[in-house]
Amino acid sequence: MAKLSLVDLDLAGKRVLVRVDFNVPLNERLEVTDDTRIRAALPTIRYAQGKGAKVLLVSHLGRPKGQVVPSMSLAPAAKRLSALLGQPVVMASDCIGAAAEAAAATLSAGQVLLLENCRFHAGDEKNDEAMSRALAKLCDVFVNDAFGAAHRAHASTVGVTKFVPVAAAGFLMAKELEYLGRAMTNPDRPFVAILGGAKVSDKIGVLKNLVAKVDALLVGGGMAYPFLKAQGLEIGGSLLEADKLGVAREVLDAARRKGVPFLLPVDHVIAKKVAADAETRTADSTAIPAGWMGLDIGPTARQTFARAIGSAKTVVWNGPMGVFEMAPFREGTFAVARAIAESGATSIVGGGDSVAAVTQAGVADRMTHISTGGGASLEFLEGIELPGVAALTDK
Repeated sequence: MAKLSLVDLDLAGKRVLVRVDFNVPLNERLEVTDDTRIRAALPTIRYAQGKGAKVLLVSHLGRPKGQVVPSMSLAPAAKRLSALLGQPVVMASDCIGAAAEAAAATLSAGQVLLLENCRFHAGDEKNDEAMSRALAKLCDVFVNDAFGAAHRAHASTVGVTKFVPVAAAGFLMAKELEYLGRAMTNPDRPFVAILGGAKVSDKIGVLKNLVAKVDALLVGGGMAYPFLKAQGLEIGGSLLEADKLGVAREVLDAARRKGVPFLLPVDHVIAKKVAADAETRTADSTAIPAGWMGLDIGPTARQTFARAIGSAKTVVWNGPMGVFEMAPFREGTFAVARAIAESGATSIVGGGDSVAAVTQAGVADRMTHISTGGGASLEFLEGIELPGVAALTDK
């Protein structure tokens, strides 16, 4: 990695401000219902503590739009982190200004302070200079460990780096960049990418970038239908972004020119409505009847996809193969998850739905790397430089 990492720094006695991603789901009682993101930050926090740092954490939660919204306070995250660390975590009533500075001043080596939601200030998302300076004032060292927010040029990810002596990557950030970076620049081959989800429009750049890099591209989910329609096939009432047919033809042509196998589902689980109790049938890609829609890849497509995945040495997966939240339409997504687990390939899974799918399929522990940043990982796969990474200090 071309950027400084946590291990390159002397942290003893230093105030270390770590940008974490504690944007966690809360229930109506304001309790954390999934602490995955908090756990993901533990290696960086514990390392800094072990090196004698005074650890300050800054994060966003939800979309308060620059207002103080009590239901979006990070206090529940502080409580959960305290339980995971087995020690009290101090909670500041603000992330900048007098309250934050006073709380930071009382910290001793090894203590942890969680600052209040940085998006309670409109200046964060605006990458405001005054807010950036106020955050920098709290620390001697800045560490970005929030890969999930690395594609945003905010005060807490980019602006602050201009006013601190050094800005480094935390362990989670470094791990994300290592796995995604290797896949995009020097993968073990064959390199197979699997893209799914609802819309082609979300992944046009990713498709165009990956076609030039992979040995095979597998496309399922709603985004498969513009490609099938572009080839003149009947897709019934399946999801279609009609204005993306030109893009679909472009990508198909690019794959043909490069000799890259572009695998689309040859059959589908179809229904007349998106419902758990819907009547379902299997139809092949040449004839989805009017009034029916494809909501999962069919049994033959699952086998075809599994064979392609089984031959891979590197697999990147982003997006489900259908409406996997409902039992009648989940088998295609689960089949892909199992095929990746059994492939023995270096596997990188990104996007909230794909991460949920490998967890529900019981194979999450058999994935090499599960990315914590849906949007950030997509932009990385598209070949876009992430501002939160670019802003870190070069080695």
